[in-house]
This record gives sequence, C-alpha cells and structure tokens, in this order.
Amino acid sequence: MINLYDKYILPHLLNCSCNTKPFTVQRKKVIPLATGKVLEVGIGSGLNLPFYQKDSIKEIWGLDPSKELLLMAKKKAKAENMDVQFLNATAESIQLDDNFFDTVVVTYTMCTISNLNQALSEIKRVMKTDGRLIFCEHGASPEPGVFVWQNRLNKVWSKISGGCNINKDIPSIIESSGLVVSQLETMYLPKTPKMLGYNYWGFAVLTD
Repeated sequence: MINLYDKYILPHLLNCSCNTKPFTVQRKKVIPLATGKVLEVGIGSGLNLPFYQKDSIKEIWGLDPSKELLLMAKKKAKAENMDVQFLNATAESIQLDDNFFDTVVVTYTMCTISNLNQALSEIKRVMKTDGRLIFCEHGASPEPGVFVWQNRLNKVWSKISGGCNINKDIPSIIESSGLVVSQLETMYLPKTPKMLGYNYWGFAVLTD
C-alpha cells in the first residue's frame, strides 16, 4: 500500500522546512568548498545545487532514496544548468566504484539514515584516499536540559519528519566509523528551536 503522506506530502514539507534562511546560510558556508568528482548523499530536492562552484566541479552525482525528491532535484539541476547524475538508492548501499570521489557532501541527511555506520562505511569506500567528507548536520545539543527533551521527543518527531532524529551526536558517530574529523564548527541556528537547531559542520578525512 502506498503511504500517501510519505509520497505526496512529506517531500514538500521537507523541501520547505530545509529551505529556511538559517539552513540556507549554512549550506552557503560548506557547499562551495566541494571540488573534483563530487557525490552528494541525500541530495533531496536539490537545495544545495545553486551553491556549488561549477568551475571547481568535474562531475557531480546525487543520491537519494526518495523518487519524489529526486524529481524536484532534477528540475533544480535543469534550472541551474547543471549536469547531475542521479541515483535512486540508500546511503547504506552506494552502487558506485571504490576510491572514486574527491568530495562527498552530506547536509541535513545523517539524521534520517537508518544505519548510519553502514552508510559511513560506504562513504569511506567510494572516497579517494586523499578525499574528504564535507558535512553540515543538526543533532544532539551539548546542553543537558535541551538534550533531555531531544530524547523525549525524538520518537514522535521521527515519525512525522521522515525518520529525522534530533538526538544524534554526529561528530562522534563520524569518528567512530574510522573517519577523522579534521575541522569542526558548532552553533545553534538563529530563529530555530534549540531542540532542532544545534548545528555541526566541517570536514572529515580517512587519515590525519
């Protein structure tokens, strides 16, 4: 049976909620840093596409499990005059070659990946040995009082937001996969509830 909410309503809600000014400002900080052959994991509706520096990109691949969001991303790519190779697949099973990408980009996606350790293993596999992961994510707050409420509300929030988890410690999960977080910045996004707005962004590499 088709889940009408997931198919017809959720993609548009995600596109709108992830396209607010605080999230857009964060995208503008990290996306221009992508270079070479690029894989965007969780490309969604293509909200990052306007911020890539085309002169720095050799080719770009966009992966997402949602056919509905990929349709939006294809329209965005056409509007931006960008040649993007799209893959309808999960991050846990990336059907691409080993040691292929100079840059892997993940923004506001790790919160929704069911098996994040497996996804990071796949990201490591497709990254070149001197490649890097560029990430920008929201997750667990360092404030105990906020984190308590993140844990309390996470199950309900996840059900209505496409599997988004608000209590993941993203940098720790990245490093537990064997990647090294080489640069990290954090902040609460302005005009965003603290439970949803603690942001991590930076780079991770295979070795120091």
